[in-house]
Amino acid sequence: MSRPAAKPDRLYTWSDYIAWNDDLRWEIIRGEAYAMTPSPADRHQVLCANLAAAMVPFFRDGPCRVLVAPMDVKLSEEDVVQPDLLVVCDPAQFKGHIEGPPTLVVEILSPSTERHDRVRKLRLYARYGVSEYWIARPHPAVLEVLTLDAGSYRVHATYDATDTLESPAFPGLKLPLHDVFDLPIPPEERVQEIRESHPPYAHPRKSR
Repeated sequence: MSRPAAKPDRLYTWSDYIAWNDDLRWEIIRGEAYAMTPSPADRHQVLCANLAAAMVPFFRDGPCRVLVAPMDVKLSEEDVVQPDLLVVCDPAQFKGHIEGPPTLVVEILSPSTERHDRVRKLRLYARYGVSEYWIARPHPAVLEVLTLDAGSYRVHATYDATDTLESPAFPGLKLPLHDVFDLPIPPEERVQEIRESHPPYAHPRKSR
């Protein structure tokens, strides 16, 4: 199904959104509708599932819940999104959808969504007070943790698959990322990354 017919008199709203009945994943930001293209590889789904599985034990006995897409998050009448993964700690927000900002949101990048996640949705989450925003890239493996500070996000830390993530919003939440980033990467897509080495004309560095 193509994008719903434009409304010359007003922007799209929550009422429009819940009336759309198709197989596409839609989001509305400032009343503009965006059709979210499917992930180009199953690594997106595997990374999302791995993150959720790693997080659930920490939250199991508390008030917070880990949710994965598709889950509608209504931030306003003209702002509705479906994050890849989110953590909600207020039971009053559960209304068949999530009403208001989650405490934590995770978006997993793909070439078709990177600008959307890094620009539009980053600004949106900051505007509505999402305390912590994780941006994960499946390959090469990188996960950025952003924290809200005076209405804008700042980078708290950047991790790769060799690190253990620690969450500022949830002290005690520590995720070893080696297993989280255990993803199906075809050999032809593997990246030859920069690694420490010794120039052929120099003596090896002595240990201190």
